[in-house]
Order: sequence, then C-alpha cells, then structure tokens
Amino acid sequence: MTATVSPDRRAALKARHRRAILDAAKALIVEGGTARFSVDQLAERADVSRRTVFNHFVSIDDVVTTVCTEVLAVVIDNFRAQVTATPAGTGSRTAMFDTVSAALRATDVAGTITFLWRALGGFGTGDPRPHQIVQATFSRTTVDLARELADRNADLDPLEAELLVSSLMHGTEVIAQHWLAATGAATDEAARTLWNELLERLIENIRTGY
Repeated sequence: MTATVSPDRRAALKARHRRAILDAAKALIVEGGTARFSVDQLAERADVSRRTVFNHFVSIDDVVTTVCTEVLAVVIDNFRAQVTATPAGTGSRTAMFDTVSAALRATDVAGTITFLWRALGGFGTGDPRPHQIVQATFSRTTVDLARELADRNADLDPLEAELLVSSLMHGTEVIAQHWLAATGAATDEAARTLWNELLERLIENIRTGY
C-alpha cells in the first residue's frame, strides 16, 4: 500500500527544499567569492537532487538573483527598522535628515554591495542585471521610506520627505560606484574605512548643500 502525503506536508517539504537551495547558494557565494558554481555543487550542498533544483528554479542565474533579492530585502528591512525606531516627529527637516543619516550609518550597505558584486560577477561586465537590481531596490526603498517619514511627520510636506530620502539614497548609489572602483569590493578594514569616509562626505554635502 502506497503512503499518501498530505498537501500540507508536501508544501512544507517543497518550502524546505527551496530554502535549502537558497541557503546553499548563499554559502557557496560567500565561501568562493563568486557565483560560479555548478548545479551539481549546489545540489550536493543543499542535499537535494539536480531535479529538485530545477523544480524550483529555471537556472543557476535564477537562484543567484533570488538570493540577491533576499539579501537586499534584509538590508532594506534593517534600514526601515532603524528609521521607525525613532519617535515620530513634528516635521522638522533637520530631524528627518538626522534620522535617515543615522539609519544609513547603521546599515551594512557596503557589505551588501560586496555580496552583490561577487554574486553577480561585478558591475562592469556589460551585464545590466546587477545595476538594474540595485537601482530598482534603491528606488523602491526611497518611495517606501519617503511615505513612512511623511506619515510619521505630519507637519511636513510629503514632497520634502521624498526629496530628502531620494537625495541620500541616490547619493549612496553614487558613492558605491566610487567605493567599488577604489576597493574592488574588498572587505578589509581599509575598505570599510573608505566606505565610512565616503558616506560621511555624502551626508555632509547634502546637509550643507552646494
């Protein structure tokens, strides 16, 4: 007699396999510094079959893109948590600027950019995907944070919140490019120091204007 598997158990097993594949891909990227691994390597690390990998993802690129999206989502959630941890204000532009600046300082943007650089094979290879993923994520974050700041600072014009957040977020994209060019996405102390210097330069430039 063949045992039947309930829909709930089947769904749980499917979710567990998907999670194992994504966790294995992330570990391989971190350990190898690149996303250049085979389906066999990924399946072995995740303790699943090749067929199971392709039941969930169409290709290695699909796996890697999903991992990158998840990594960015975690960073975005951390960034928002930093913003929402501050008390709601009365609409002071200075107070809002300080809130977003503090969140940028407390969020590991450099570490995330390094991971994306390695996972997606660098940003200067002619492949538009890395830039598209990062830009789309920053744009979405800008809209969400601007709306949240406007809601929490009732006396401020929503346009002020959007301009403030977009200036800092797009500025972060700019310094990220300079940082990558100077460090090659290194993770040593010197690279981290440079990132912090560039971030402070960005914050000060926007704070004081041109």
